[in-house]
Amino acid sequence: MTVLILTSEEDVTADMVVARLHGTGTPVMRLDPADLPGRAVLSADYAHGDFVGHLSVNGHVLSMGGLRSVWMRRPGEPAAHASQPSPWLTAETRQALFGMLFSASARWMNHPRDAERARLKPWQLRVAHLSGFAVPPTVFTTSPRLAREFAEEHRNVVVKSASGPPPDAPGTALPTTLIGPDTDFSAVAAGPALLQRYVPKRADIRLTCVGVQQFAARKTAAPDQVDGRYGDTGHGWEPVAVPGRIAGAVRDYMRLASLAFAAFDFAEDEDGVWWFLECNQGGQFGFVELETEQPISAALALWLARPKDGAA
Repeated sequence: MTVLILTSEEDVTADMVVARLHGTGTPVMRLDPADLPGRAVLSADYAHGDFVGHLSVNGHVLSMGGLRSVWMRRPGEPAAHASQPSPWLTAETRQALFGMLFSASARWMNHPRDAERARLKPWQLRVAHLSGFAVPPTVFTTSPRLAREFAEEHRNVVVKSASGPPPDAPGTALPTTLIGPDTDFSAVAAGPALLQRYVPKRADIRLTCVGVQQFAARKTAAPDQVDGRYGDTGHGWEPVAVPGRIAGAVRDYMRLASLAFAAFDFAEDEDGVWWFLECNQGGQFGFVELETEQPISAALALWLARPKDGAA
């Protein structure tokens, strides 16, 4: 039984998991959907009530009947590397590839249906509340008046992107920026704004959940630091125990979101409270493993290598 990893060709984090799978003797096929059609070939036959499907990559053939699990890591856009790419070809290739994979009985980390929903920040916050996390007051709005009233109520608020960097400018990103009630909110009318009460933090927390296993790491924040992704704090990531309440909330979140893998970001305040900021269903974990030596890639490989009816 083979593990299929859908990711780009250059993915060091995926390399770590592939090495772990090879170490256990588990067959692995790695495919970037961008290489289909072209370097990869697929065939799916639906006849007489039966389904037979095959994928071929670099001479390695995978039968859908022998597909154990699928890891949706960082796949490219289907048909992006085709000799004559087009939106139509991408749509057709996506239909063929994922229609065939969904027809198999493999386990997914994470299923594209659940992953797409899990990317939505407003939905994340609702699930975080239902799971019992501490969540800073937040508003999404296109109303300058409501944005201004929110800032006046909470005084120190942050504005940040809900979807990440624009797809046509992947090298850019909107840092989480601290603003006050005297800000000009007129531009909010031009597009949805995400405003959140500022949490003064003493540390950033990254918690990686793989199935039922949880790995938390802590990095001390710099004074008055707002966005933990930018700037050198002079501190590295260190392993930290997961409080019982947080562990239970993570389990509830994963269940409600139907996720097998997720990376949670928290802000730890001066009282030690972990405030939920976001949950990235496809988040990076390689940098945490390298700094903390937590066996995240081993846990992920173990989940992928389990039999289809194995426990999460």
